[in-house]
Amino acid sequence: MAWFKREKKGIITSTEEKKEAPDGLWNKCPNCKKALHQSELQENKYVCHYCSYHLRVGSKEYFEVLFDDSQFTELFADMISGDPLNFVDSKPYSDRIQDSMRKTGLKDAIRAAHGKVEGQELMIACMDFNFIGGSMGSVVGEKIARSIDYSLEHKVPFLMISKSGGARMMEAAFSLMQMAKTSAKLALLSQAKVPYISLLTDPTTGGVTASYAMLGDINIAEPGALIGFAGPRVIKETIKKDLPKGFQTAEFVLEHGFLDFIVDRRAMKAKIAAFLRMVQN
Repeated sequence: MAWFKREKKGIITSTEEKKEAPDGLWNKCPNCKKALHQSELQENKYVCHYCSYHLRVGSKEYFEVLFDDSQFTELFADMISGDPLNFVDSKPYSDRIQDSMRKTGLKDAIRAAHGKVEGQELMIACMDFNFIGGSMGSVVGEKIARSIDYSLEHKVPFLMISKSGGARMMEAAFSLMQMAKTSAKLALLSQAKVPYISLLTDPTTGGVTASYAMLGDINIAEPGALIGFAGPRVIKETIKKDLPKGFQTAEFVLEHGFLDFIVDRRAMKAKIAAFLRMVQN
């Protein structure tokens, strides 16, 4: 009766002989939970093949998606936040900055670069959520201001890619000042009739939403992005009412007139290039 009785030991592989998948080879969609191969995900612009969920990515990936042949010149790369208030919470702010720099390989929550999108020149400032929640500190404000100055000097359109939890509390008023500073710079850009495109990605909240993120000549968002000022939980507790379905999603914000359109990341480059051709001809 060997057909149902195991006569030999099962396959046993020693720990030393087991093969592990290299780190970073696979990812998992936060929405549908399906496994995604990194090379296929990269080819699909970091959008899930199964449910079209837009995964959160940083400046490296956006530059790769938008710039022709991933070629660009990074500007103002060496700026690092100071600690003007000697702020300490669970750890000193200066230590938190150093830890974030080591973990992310970034100098702060934003990078600025100049390159071409389908042959059209474009200046891009892109925020990174992995660096202290994409919070807006002095370096973020200064890099945006300098990017706008570059656009003004060279008459190059400016694209701001926002992804932020809001103001950086460790810099207090220094952080809040960046709202006025960047808004004033954008007013100069408008006076010079240099196009400004604002792209809101998941999440765009707090002082970023209340300033430069909503001041574009056109305001674009990615599908499903969280866009708002205060968080849904805070609003619900304040007004003591249930919030509408889909509240603070890009689709809800578009319906209420705060966005011009929502664009799938896979079509983003072509859409931005079409807008640039339209305004420059």
